Amino acid sequence: MNGLSEFAAALRFARRELRGGLSGFRIFVACLALGVAAIAGVNSLSQAVETALRSDARELAGGDIVVRTTYSPATDDQQAWFEAAGSVAQSIEMRAMAVTPERQTLVEMKAVDAAYPIYGAVDLEPAQDLDAALAERDGRWGAAGDPILLQQLGLAIGDTIRIGDLRYELRATVTREPDRVTSLFSFGPRLMVAAASLPATGLIQPGSLVQWHYHLRLPPGGDAQAFERATAERYPEAAWRVRRHDEAAPGLRRMLDRLTLFLTLVGVTALMVGGIGVANAVRSYLGGKTATIATLKCIGAPGRVVFLTYFAQVMALALVGIVAGIILGALMPIAASGILARLLPVAPEAGIYPGALALAALFGLLTAIVFSLLPLARAQALPPATLFRDLVAQAGGWPRWPALLATGAAALLLGGLVIGTAPDARFAAWFVGGAVSSLLLFLATAMLVVRATAAAPRSRIQAIRLAVSNLSRPGAATTSVILSLGFGVTVLAAVALIQSNLSGEVRQRLPTSAPSYFFIDIQPAQSDAFVEVARGVPGVSDIERMPHLRGRITRLNGVPVDQAEIAPESRWAVQNERGLTYSTTPPDGTRIVAGEWWPADYSGPLAVSLDAGLARGFGLTVGDTMSFNILGRELEARIANLREIEWTDVQLQFAVIFAPGLLESAPHTLIATVRTTPEAEGPLVRAVTDNFANVSAIRVRDALEAVGNVLDQIGVAVRSTAGITLLAGGLVLAGAVAAGQRRRIYEAVVLKVLGATRGDILRAWAAEFLLLGVVTGAIGAALGALTAWVVVTEVMGLPWSFAPSALAGSVLGCIAMTLVLGFVGVWRALGQKAAPLLRNP
Repeated sequence: MNGLSEFAAALRFARRELRGGLSGFRIFVACLALGVAAIAGVNSLSQAVETALRSDARELAGGDIVVRTTYSPATDDQQAWFEAAGSVAQSIEMRAMAVTPERQTLVEMKAVDAAYPIYGAVDLEPAQDLDAALAERDGRWGAAGDPILLQQLGLAIGDTIRIGDLRYELRATVTREPDRVTSLFSFGPRLMVAAASLPATGLIQPGSLVQWHYHLRLPPGGDAQAFERATAERYPEAAWRVRRHDEAAPGLRRMLDRLTLFLTLVGVTALMVGGIGVANAVRSYLGGKTATIATLKCIGAPGRVVFLTYFAQVMALALVGIVAGIILGALMPIAASGILARLLPVAPEAGIYPGALALAALFGLLTAIVFSLLPLARAQALPPATLFRDLVAQAGGWPRWPALLATGAAALLLGGLVIGTAPDARFAAWFVGGAVSSLLLFLATAMLVVRATAAAPRSRIQAIRLAVSNLSRPGAATTSVILSLGFGVTVLAAVALIQSNLSGEVRQRLPTSAPSYFFIDIQPAQSDAFVEVARGVPGVSDIERMPHLRGRITRLNGVPVDQAEIAPESRWAVQNERGLTYSTTPPDGTRIVAGEWWPADYSGPLAVSLDAGLARGFGLTVGDTMSFNILGRELEARIANLREIEWTDVQLQFAVIFAPGLLESAPHTLIATVRTTPEAEGPLVRAVTDNFANVSAIRVRDALEAVGNVLDQIGVAVRSTAGITLLAGGLVLAGAVAAGQRRRIYEAVVLKVLGATRGDILRAWAAEFLLLGVVTGAIGAALGALTAWVVVTEVMGLPWSFAPSALAGSVLGCIAMTLVLGFVGVWRALGQKAAPLLRNP
């Protein structure tokens, strides 16, 4: 037979055998469908959100172009330049204290002019025009606030609040603000006022952290990139940030990329675990076809025909699973759009995204090939006599080297696809390496368990003796279950322990060591008076102050930051303006690891002290230079020393500290931390806000509680998605039990003939599944705890706390799943009568 005729014959044989339907391949199809659906759904949903972001980009950005300045507004000449380019709206953002006679809270205030918003609309309740709601009436300016603000202060529409030196009348609540992108964390609810009212508040002081936003609407056909270039050429030293509409919501986009990467890797993990089910299903199916394959070989069928016959069947059935997964994944944007529309600033654009579906299909196809080639190649390579002996006892042996090479090549393609399509290739590469290592580790562990049970002393209890021997018998599901379920338990256990440690750090340790309040926007002239007022409140202690202003890192050793090689974990420091300070002496607890601190009377060239972690990420050391844009001036400073900073202490910490001699003369404010007893918190804030209307208070416990709530929500979401891996493991378990159904039936018949009752067999199998679940859960919990310990202590640098309760759910879930699925799979074998099988073995 030539190659073409062999291929035609194989397809003909495959078509005939496929007439039998999906018998033996249901788990195969389900495993592929689950992983493909996860990947297709996640990527479709990501593209749906990205499409919505692009379509609503101008509303989200607040204009075709948005220019942001800090500390001071644009000059008259600069504003004239903006107005010459198109329509302009202005908004001013800052933090302030909203005060009533009984309560006070921090708000994120936004003052807007009559042209705002330049795209979209602000929705108010009761419905009214924004400009009218904020206008001055009978000597009182209006305000619109977040509904949460009214709840916190116990206010109703028509009540008044004090902001700085001015009282506002609350006239509406804000139900939609087009350019406010959803954030996981904010310091307070929104309060909107008219820009014309802001001077009367007295909040804008030299050095106060205030941001002016200029929202530009270009004429039809206007080129945002050309305007950005022209603006940069006209004002090269301007201390502002320019953002185009196609760069809208960068934080949301970064979060979306990371979430997509994580969930895609969860889907890939589910596919890997499901791949074990694929291999089991193929091996079991071929085991049922052993006599057929041996007969075909005896009558002269080449090994290639045998291989192609069953490879064609596997690919055809894989196609069924892939198509089912694609259909489910394609429906995810439609199913989730309503939920996400309430959580995101945009509603996902429901539709079919061929790129996402094609990527998921390719993942599924490569997974099916990787995990099915070896059992197929073994059937091709073994001679007929060996295959006939397989009917009694399975023979060992490896396939020929071409099959091993093909499997390795397919596995490399699968790993390359994961890395090549990931937003963060470095993280994906670590994932691939970790997944392969974990798979090998679980395989080695499973082999050790099989050997240990084979060598274990025989128990006098019949049920336990049978259970232990069943774990090491030929064809046992031990290896498959430990590989699949163990993987899922490890992921869930690691996530639970990491979340437990983070929550404990945020909710227990930090509140005891952190200050009670941060006070911001203190003017230098108010510093001594602030301390006097604060110390006048009983229960106040440990007041610390440091100067504060903001600037942007622009160059590292003369190289612009957008061209410099910066480690991903340090890139946050150059993406926006950073808080800066100056000091003659090192802060308390400073640990200098390189260089020396400058003398108290230092008057040399501009020098800075830099966080050692950032220095490593920047590739800098003592003697190198950094450039900063501070209030429009470009300053170059030499690194004098490096400090190790304990960021988890929630103290006054600055990554960059300048030597004295220059920043003192720049407009700046002070930040203060204050420790109080719980009883003194209210009187302290009231005393400060009554005496210093421009000073805002941030309650640290509230901020930590908000962070803790976010961590809890993330933990629930991560555990829920990681549960897909455990579900895939459950499918593998069900498949492994189903694959051993014939053996179970014969075992039950033999035991019944030897005098065992139905109860005896039930107890023996219950002990087997219980033992398998306990062993798998223990292994998964141990590896999960080890993984969590490494992440918490080495990656996050936090103290480790072992929480057994965090592991209980994962372990008990594994045991319950093993028992339930095990009994579902073998229940039919318990009712099998002995006589028919004894007559027709």
